[in-house]
Amino acid sequence: MTKECFKCHRVLPIDEFYTHPFMADGHLNKCRECTRCDTMQNRRANADHYREYDRRRSGRDDRAARNAERLRRERRESPEKHLARQRAARALHDGRLRREPCHFCRSEEDLEMHHPDYSQPLRVYWLCRTCHRKLDGMTKIGVANNAECT
Repeated sequence: MTKECFKCHRVLPIDEFYTHPFMADGHLNKCRECTRCDTMQNRRANADHYREYDRRRSGRDDRAARNAERLRRERRESPEKHLARQRAARALHDGRLRREPCHFCRSEEDLEMHHPDYSQPLRVYWLCRTCHRKLDGMTKIGVANNAECT
């Protein structure tokens, strides 16, 4: 079964559309890709609102418990990442690593360490939180997909 996206007008398989209980066929009329792009644009346009919303939401007890469990699972599944982060944090504390301005925008606020290669724990790039999220997002969805949604 196929369906046409009302936004991009592509005819796609039905599983390329999110389910929605109020639609006649049980799926949105906008494909997943267009829906993701619209969501990303909305979050960018209302960034302050969503930052505050996310900040409040992350402080809830149920979210904190889930986050702690997620961190435990990540440590089990990716011990090399955990070890690299620990070694870099220790080096920062000992003075073997120094904070530097963001590698991309030169900001000096909300700096985070980025490891391009976890086998080299002291090779880090300092990124502000915004640039780090952008870089991680581009890595996860692919740079080409991110460019289409601008």
